[in-house]
Amino acid sequence: MNAPYTSSSAEHTEPPEAAETLRAALAGLLDGLPPTQAARAVDRLIANYRGTTPTGAPILRDRADVVAYAAYRMPATFEAVASALRALADAAPADWRPGSHLDIGGGTGAAVWAARDAFPEARSTTVLDWSEPALALGRELAAADEELSKSVRWQRARIGAAEPLPGADLVTISYVLKELTEADRAAVVDAAARAATEATGAVAVVEPGTPDGYARIIAARDRLIAAGLRVAAPCPHSATCPIAPGTDWCHFSVRVSRSSLHRRVKGGTLAYEDEKFAYVVATRFEPRPVAARVVRRPQMRKGQVLLDLCEARGALDRVTVTKKHGGLYKEARGVEWGDGWEQPGN
Repeated sequence: MNAPYTSSSAEHTEPPEAAETLRAALAGLLDGLPPTQAARAVDRLIANYRGTTPTGAPILRDRADVVAYAAYRMPATFEAVASALRALADAAPADWRPGSHLDIGGGTGAAVWAARDAFPEARSTTVLDWSEPALALGRELAAADEELSKSVRWQRARIGAAEPLPGADLVTISYVLKELTEADRAAVVDAAARAATEATGAVAVVEPGTPDGYARIIAARDRLIAAGLRVAAPCPHSATCPIAPGTDWCHFSVRVSRSSLHRRVKGGTLAYEDEKFAYVVATRFEPRPVAARVVRRPQMRKGQVLLDLCEARGALDRVTVTKKHGGLYKEARGVEWGDGWEQPGN
């Protein structure tokens, strides 16, 4: 939940092809943009994203904004959404693949690239966003991938408006809800649920891994369940979240490799960073959720491993796996925060 840990299951010694292609496309973004202008745009974006008041208007206003955002945030949002979509792939039937994708508030297209990573098959995709500069840059980046360049439609739309959305097998809403008013958040989630194709649709919502981000995820989760969808991940159940409000929050972490561009824009020196995120994936079809999910960093002690689990019965539990458990102990020593665990507690 709030343990400062990065799941090695989300780390890539050799990044997936989609990640490499995206990284290469991002590499030339700052060409021609004065460093001082980029720095000012990054500073303003940081202030906006760390604020608590929804703007009710696009945060990304011009080319400098969207370039700064893409260089500053896109590698991390890509990895977070890709991690959530891999959890969807694990929970879906073996033959399920989204034939269409609707990305609500998709901006520069991080979720488009994440879907390309998790589900490499060709599909039609529509990206909706109210920032024309963000859409233009998303289109520019997508040109680096032959399939994305011809299969993605970039459309300007007011996020949270009442207009009906096109149906899709996969609907994503990532790092968007914070920017909206409470009424618009509810409207967007309800619209996403309606857009998810009957019998085959799935909705993935991803937010920052903060207490308020988790609160938005829980509100979205409740609305998706009320709309008839079933939770596929990270929760192994569709019951009420067992975390008492205000006591803790559920989130996960993914390690992001920093390119030289990424380090330059962020003013950092490390070759990586850890992106904390909260998410929910819900489906129209019957998912295959794990028996339990590891929701804290496993605690390694001499001869034993302590695992904090959210279980299918709708409760939190801590299990202790010791050497006397034989092969299970070896398995426990390799499990990471966010992984599924098929041996629930008592």
